[in-house]
Amino acid sequence: MQEGTPDKAGVIALPPLIYGVALGLGLVLHVIFPIPFLPGTLTLWLGILLIAASIPIAVSALQALGRAQTTFDARKPTTVIVTDGVFLFSRNPMYLAAMLLYLGIASLINSLWILLLVLPLMVVIQRGVVEREEQYLERKFGEEYLSHKRRIRRWI
Repeated sequence: MQEGTPDKAGVIALPPLIYGVALGLGLVLHVIFPIPFLPGTLTLWLGILLIAASIPIAVSALQALGRAQTTFDARKPTTVIVTDGVFLFSRNPMYLAAMLLYLGIASLINSLWILLLVLPLMVVIQRGVVEREEQYLERKFGEEYLSHKRRIRRWI
C-alpha cells in the first residue's frame, strides 16, 4: 500500500445497512401499495429455499474468515486473502448470501416492490462496495489478489 493511503476499502456504507435500507424501502412500498408477484404457496416455498440456501454460505464464509483471522467488517483492514471454504467458489460469498436472504424475504412477503429494488441494490453493492473492496485489495496485495481474481469468480 502507498504511504498515507488508509488501510481500508472505503465502502460507501456497511453492506448490511445497504441491504436493510433497500428492504425497508420495499416494505414501506409494499404496505402502502401491495403488489404480489407469485401465487402465495409458491412464494412460501421459494422464500424458504432461498433463505435456507443463504445460511450455509454465510456460515462457511464466516468460518473461513475466522480461520484466516481476518475481519468481515468492510471498515477494517483486511489482513489476508481468504481462499478456502466457500471462497473457493466466490470472492463475495457474504454478499451472495445476503442477496439470497433478501430475495427469500421478498418471496416470503410476496412483494414485487422488494423484488424490483434488487437491481438498484445490486448496483449500489457492486459500485459502492465490491469495486471499492477490489481496488483496495489490489493496492494492498498486488499480484496475490490479481491472481486470486483470475481464478475465482466475483459472485458464483
